[in-house]
Amino acid sequence: MTDLIYKEECYKIIGKCFEVHNNLGPGFLEIVYKDALEYEFRKANIPYEREKEYKVNYKDVILPHKFYADFIVFDKIILEVKAVSGISDEFGALAINYLKVSKNKLALIVNFGELKLNYKRIILDKKGEQWNKK
Repeated sequence: MTDLIYKEECYKIIGKCFEVHNNLGPGFLEIVYKDALEYEFRKANIPYEREKEYKVNYKDVILPHKFYADFIVFDKIILEVKAVSGISDEFGALAINYLKVSKNKLALIVNFGELKLNYKRIILDKKGEQWNKK
């Protein structure tokens, strides 16, 4: 069995996501879950930055449009919050791009829109290749 990257940090993040989902359930807009997560992170003294801005470098030019990660937690994990019927491949592709631009190694996509909380780990290795692990 391979070691999971940032195992302890992910355990804390996912734990707070379950706390929010157990209290709110599905059906709210993303922003409500983000607000609740922010409350839980603050309460637990988990370091985070909300709506972290990243610039996109294209052929040595910074493009005018930026992207904003929902959260950067522990200064190294991108947390993308969704409230939809399922986690699509499109969300995974977006997370991979976020990892490339931010130079982070791990993104968590957490979906509050289902009856049970659902999440995916998106990992970027040293070669820029990605794979999913739950």
